Amino acid sequence: MIELLQTVSSFFFQFTYFYPLFMAYLWMTGALIYFFRWEKPLGDKINEPPELENWPGVSILVPCHNEGANIIETISWLKKIKYPDYEIIAINDGSSDDTGQILDTLAGKVEKLRVVHLETNQGKARGLTLAALSAKNEFLVCIDGDVVLDPWAVHWMVWHLVTSPRVGAVTGNPRIRNRSTLLGKIQVGEFSSIIGLIKRAQRVYGRVFTVSGAVASFRKSALQQVGFWDTDMITEDIAISWKLQLNFWDIRYEPHALCWLLMPETFKGLWQQRLRWAQGGMEVFFNNFRKLLDWKRRRMIMVLVEYLTSVIWAYSMTIIALLWAVGQVIDLPPFLTVRTLLPGWTGVLLGVTCLIQFGLSMVIDARYDRNMGKNYFWIIWYPLAFWLINVFTIAVGVPKALLKPKGQRAVWTSPDRGLQN
Repeated sequence: MIELLQTVSSFFFQFTYFYPLFMAYLWMTGALIYFFRWEKPLGDKINEPPELENWPGVSILVPCHNEGANIIETISWLKKIKYPDYEIIAINDGSSDDTGQILDTLAGKVEKLRVVHLETNQGKARGLTLAALSAKNEFLVCIDGDVVLDPWAVHWMVWHLVTSPRVGAVTGNPRIRNRSTLLGKIQVGEFSSIIGLIKRAQRVYGRVFTVSGAVASFRKSALQQVGFWDTDMITEDIAISWKLQLNFWDIRYEPHALCWLLMPETFKGLWQQRLRWAQGGMEVFFNNFRKLLDWKRRRMIMVLVEYLTSVIWAYSMTIIALLWAVGQVIDLPPFLTVRTLLPGWTGVLLGVTCLIQFGLSMVIDARYDRNMGKNYFWIIWYPLAFWLINVFTIAVGVPKALLKPKGQRAVWTSPDRGLQN
């Protein structure tokens, strides 16, 4: 019996140490395949997208809740879009600040802008659905109310929708605007070396876990087929991604479709954001579990395995932290003893791998973000700062998802926008 426990314990510790190492090289391999197969042939200039034989109309949807400080800049950049036929629909979702007044003033100055006012906070999913139903075009581009959209982003995303009728959505390439603090600088590396590489790899290996909530385009008929966005999912972007793909629509990643967004730069704001992501991911998993068992939907298996393994790893790391804490008070059997939480040779190996991963992503993404090199040093802190936050938010988020009342509407909460200077 003791030998069996020792074997299980050994496997447990080896899994927690080597899982992130394995995933890092899996993502890097997939990203390289994506880069040489799809990305490099399109060139390195954002303002040279593939030509379109026709220019179908596009509706740009901008859901807003208390975005008075950012919405003027967001709309002003939408006026610069390099696309001949588009409209802008801004949804003021029960804002308690001056967002509504600002949008009404802008509507009098911006010919393409229409404003929809909701009396009470209905949630982003509800706002997007109402805007999509009122949109006059088949192709939709959805951005957040604090986003600066690159003028060529619409063209890049529409190209996928026009050339492939099975594409239901295209996720863009969000970049971090605020980089004044350590957390902001680390997130620059995260969005490139983690999120960017993952999306490239997932595109190669089958399915994408989620479109970006900050910038994505959709085929309206695809949304109609799946019933639009779920109002009871706290992460509507993950939910709509799974709904589309479980109904056999394809999702593409387009790194040329850039936008610039604000991210939390305080630990409190970062915790709240990552807790929302963790809870939302588990809500979507519970909501779609039975569908994932259907053999016809087997292309989602890679996404499912990757997600569940990451959750198991997070709880494994939590258990290790608890074993260490308990070991400070009582003597544990040798096979359960965690002598230190400080990184040993495995930590050094992970740190070096993290630098290699960011170095690779910096080479790939240099065409989109010329200032990434300035943040290269800071990414070494990613495993320490962000892995710990992600581990504990998953540990808390899973039970929150389990205990959430079924059908409860997810409404807006104003996020931390960081230090804007």
